[in-house]
Amino acid sequence: MALEASGTVADGSTERWRDRKRYLWLIGLIVPSFAFIAIGGYELTGWSVFLWTGPIVVLGVVPAIDFCIGFDPTNPPDDVIEELENDKYYRYVTFAFLPVQYAGFIWAMYLIATGDWPVIDKVGLAVTLGFIGGIGINTAHELGHKKESHERWLSKIALAQSFYGHFYIEHNRGHHVRVATPEDPASSRLGENFYRFWFRTVFGSLRSAWQVEAKRYRRRNTHPFHIGNDVLNAWLMTIALWAALTIWLGVGILPYLVLQAVVGFSLLEVVNYLEHYGMLRQQTTSGRYERVLPMHSWNSNNIATNVLLYHLQRHSDHHANPTRRYQTLRDYRESPSLPTGYAGMILLALFPPLWRRVMDHRVVEHFDGDVRLANVAPGKLDRLTRRFGLPADAVLDESPLEDTTPGACDDDVPAARCPGCGYTYEVAVGNELEGFAAGTAWKDIPDDWTCPDCGVREKVDFIPLTETSA
Repeated sequence: MALEASGTVADGSTERWRDRKRYLWLIGLIVPSFAFIAIGGYELTGWSVFLWTGPIVVLGVVPAIDFCIGFDPTNPPDDVIEELENDKYYRYVTFAFLPVQYAGFIWAMYLIATGDWPVIDKVGLAVTLGFIGGIGINTAHELGHKKESHERWLSKIALAQSFYGHFYIEHNRGHHVRVATPEDPASSRLGENFYRFWFRTVFGSLRSAWQVEAKRYRRRNTHPFHIGNDVLNAWLMTIALWAALTIWLGVGILPYLVLQAVVGFSLLEVVNYLEHYGMLRQQTTSGRYERVLPMHSWNSNNIATNVLLYHLQRHSDHHANPTRRYQTLRDYRESPSLPTGYAGMILLALFPPLWRRVMDHRVVEHFDGDVRLANVAPGKLDRLTRRFGLPADAVLDESPLEDTTPGACDDDVPAARCPGCGYTYEVAVGNELEGFAAGTAWKDIPDDWTCPDCGVREKVDFIPLTETSA
């Protein structure tokens, strides 16, 4: 399927494309600065409203800016992608988020523990910290998809504040594999309100992350209780951080640590809720689901939220190219669009009747009026069918799609390469972290194994190579 990216430099033009948002990305550092803004404003004026800076800006100011400024028309053309990917300025912008995040977090926790403030003011500052931590999870998301080990460790550090370190594994090796299917705890269903989704995704994602790591350790013929378990070592970072703060500031800080963590990961999950609401990939004759396409993610191209969330709204391109850096993500015309930016949609999701009024008909229209093609919440299909009806000539074809993938190559090949990110499995080298000793033949790799770098392509997708890189 040919994808059409909008807003690129016109064919035949001699104009040199440049990133007009290059320095706007620094605006994203305002988010981890919320703690300083909140505390400074409160100390200077005595107005408690400053302590609620996080929700005021994210749920009020940013949606208003999105509405006033509008859309982001720029897309990098193919010939600058590699140059943009290699420009380290962009990764330094994400790196800078973390020291500001933790400086504000520690200072704010100190003031909550020692300041003679009303409880409601302390709650306000903790909620603001939660919004910082929640958007910090988005920074962790950007870093965690990269191949470089130091960026992956920085991802876990960013997650430590919110006690959501298992997201590092579940998102990459769980959500990206099962997205827009009933099996994915992070894909919301048509007719499912955010609060029901919250319970399903929070506990389902936790279970999924543990299962992914447990399976990896079973391949290594050992139990999962090792420091190398990426769920455990990420959680240990949080335990160390919270324990140090509790020893320093006293146990009275614990309720505020818990509050900001719940606010933080709830902000993440409300974004998950809106990204794939009602989207469903069809099963193929092999039992697998069709390849993830632009039509399986809700996108938005409002410029303010684009800058705030490192192009997370260009979600279709992200699922197609998970290791691609944020500055190179593109908007596709084939992608279904939300009526406003993610920040505004978060506010809608918190009010289920309003959300259903705005979004349910868009999901049905996306499937040409046939609600049966959507990912529908259990027990809701009859009610939704009565509400929206069915096309007059609708005949539901329940036969699975033809699987066009060639099938896993079980030949005695020395190597195989992921067509998505370029990761190469070499038989002579194996992959000890994945549980494959050196010399493990390609035909002995489990069929349900997915690429350890991008987490998207399965064994069946890999391209057999007749020789190794050596």
